[in-house]
Amino acid sequence: MNTKEKMNPNKTARVAGFLYLLMAPFGIFGMFYVPSILIVPGDAAITANNIMASESLFRSGIVSALMVQIINILMVLVLYKLLKPANKNHALLMVIFILVGAPIAMLNELNRFAVLLLSRGADYLTVFTADQLQALVPLFLDLHEHGISIAGIFWGLWLFPMGYLVFKSGYIPRILGVLLIIGGFGYLIDSFIFYLLPNFYATISQFTQFTWFGELLLPLWLLIKGVNVEQWEKRALESA
Repeated sequence: MNTKEKMNPNKTARVAGFLYLLMAPFGIFGMFYVPSILIVPGDAAITANNIMASESLFRSGIVSALMVQIINILMVLVLYKLLKPANKNHALLMVIFILVGAPIAMLNELNRFAVLLLSRGADYLTVFTADQLQALVPLFLDLHEHGISIAGIFWGLWLFPMGYLVFKSGYIPRILGVLLIIGGFGYLIDSFIFYLLPNFYATISQFTQFTWFGELLLPLWLLIKGVNVEQWEKRALESA
């Protein structure tokens, strides 16, 4: 059985591109839209009341964040098949980073579930006053933000082997690999500055927020253009 019969690289590329882009609406909704609607910085009471009044929206945000990670795992497994001919070891490293980061991000959603428990006022929380419960809401929301920064380390690390694979592949434009590596540095800078220099985080993030550009162009390229099949088959035969 020849390589082409084993796998259609363009079909695989388009599946990977579709899954990569599919994460965007879930991520925007769960990580940005819902918090912007419900969370009022510096006002625990209003934030708690907003969450209680829009519990279904808050829960939808949690589910959306979980969906991002589920799709992320599926996507990296498809990318592994596509990029393995470029370098199997680097492709495996790319998968490992996602398989470490995704569970961290999913477990981090427990902090938002804790906010729901506080807002609903379960029986075992009656030892706390209403003001105390409301004061705990921002605590768990802050812990959630810290958890995102920890997961962000691995969201950055996986871009380095993937960027290298794209750059060396010969069947995907090299510039996309360069942009992915730049994006990896952006994630890492954001995560470490968040912990080491929190007072400067907002300022520095203004300069790193556009480093995800490669993560937009790559899936669009895979979905629309696919890969150079001749070059992919050549690399697949060389790595067999």
